[in-house]
Amino acid sequence: MDLSSLEIFLAVAEEGSVTRAAKRLSRAPSNVTTRIQALEGQMDATLFSRDGKRMTLTPEGQLFVSYARRLTALAGEAELALKGARPQPTLRLGTMESTAASRLPPVLARFNDRNPDIALKLTLGATRELTKAVLSGELDCALIATPQGEPGWLSSSGVDPDDLHQVRVYEEDLLLVLPPQHAAVSTPQDIRLPALAALEPGCTYRQLAERWVRANGRLPTVEMTSYHAILAQVIAGNAVGVMPRSVLDMLPWRAEVAVHRLGPVDTLLISKREQRSDPLQAFEQIMLMSAEPPPAMLQ
Repeated sequence: MDLSSLEIFLAVAEEGSVTRAAKRLSRAPSNVTTRIQALEGQMDATLFSRDGKRMTLTPEGQLFVSYARRLTALAGEAELALKGARPQPTLRLGTMESTAASRLPPVLARFNDRNPDIALKLTLGATRELTKAVLSGELDCALIATPQGEPGWLSSSGVDPDDLHQVRVYEEDLLLVLPPQHAAVSTPQDIRLPALAALEPGCTYRQLAERWVRANGRLPTVEMTSYHAILAQVIAGNAVGVMPRSVLDMLPWRAEVAVHRLGPVDTLLISKREQRSDPLQAFEQIMLMSAEPPPAMLQ
């Protein structure tokens, strides 16, 4: 006997009707009748007493019901056990906070829609820490920032670029953000504020801003935990902030600040060259589709 025959038998037993059982199972009534007759022939027993369209269990049918239920339940348990035994494919993705906020939501939605069986684990961090996590195997891939025209940026942090597969997916316009009453800035000496507000030390945006504002004189950095906090410090007149334009465009009070452009910064999707899993390659394909203009393969 097969599992589908048992399910048909139980449906007829519970409904007391071939017609109702067929509707419940989305089968033709003739198919249900044929399968019941075949099961009775296989069991060499009459399982139902037929009174017109009414189907009632015979003593043999009543005895068989308990076995049919146990067999279908056991089959269900076996299916769940096998599913649990198969590890779910997982993609461990690292990303900068700015990219997570301004770029990733539609990409993640598309990825989850096309790959419902892949579990996605998201980790937020700065470029330096994310790169280390990819190289150590803690992350499968990460979205990091490097300045355009500086191919040695990762090498200066002790990273061997040959160990990484890199693809450029976005270009960000990096800005210094100033209070609205601040005079226009063209050189570091033009800044009339006591500090630079930025994220953690491993952040590429922070490092580029520190390099620019400290070219002539020292300006201390005040470490903040979010771009909202950076903007609040700027509005209060306590600091000059640094963030990509894509993030500033999302924040309240963006029209109430002045900006000075520091230049373009690339967002790269990096992964360990020798560990490119199927989930990773599926995500990279979605990522490339979201990038405009078409991205450039770096490594």
